[in-house]
Amino acid sequence: MNKRVLILHGLNGSDYPHWQAHLAADLIKENYIVSFPAFPSRDNPNFIEWKKTLKKEIEHFNPQIVVCHSLANILWFHVCDELNIQLDKLMLVAPVRKDCNVEQIKEFFPYKAPKNLKSKEVIMAASTNDPYMSIEEAVELQQELNIGMKIMENAGHINADSGFGKLDCALDWIKREEECKGENN
Repeated sequence: MNKRVLILHGLNGSDYPHWQAHLAADLIKENYIVSFPAFPSRDNPNFIEWKKTLKKEIEHFNPQIVVCHSLANILWFHVCDELNIQLDKLMLVAPVRKDCNVEQIKEFFPYKAPKNLKSKEVIMAASTNDPYMSIEEAVELQQELNIGMKIMENAGHINADSGFGKLDCALDWIKREEECKGENN
């Protein structure tokens, strides 16, 4: 069975040449089933609309893997407690600090780190110079979530503007199967 991957963009979307657009294409080439929906009013998001869109997409698509970038992480934190789902993998890339003061997204804040991210395996990727979350804030969130983290040196907000038209480590992590399988598996 081919795995279903849901890719969730942040503020302003993740159109080509953003790494999420490349990831969607690369996953399709590898025979994954991919959903990469555009949230309504992506340049001036409405929290209620985005939440409703995400819930509808989860119900319709029933993903096994979810990849979030930026504001999509915060949306996931707000919604995951309300979902009846168990993912295989969840990737959180470049989350935004808890007290972010960007006017267009103020309705998404504050947020609390959920106790259950609804996934068997979770990884967070953060940058040493992300303008929306310091590395200290990222480490604090990582510890609060009790998950693994990949720290990227000088990667900015890990988007096309900071030079990430491709993020091969994301594809590699999604494709990686559990390495410690029992002898009878």
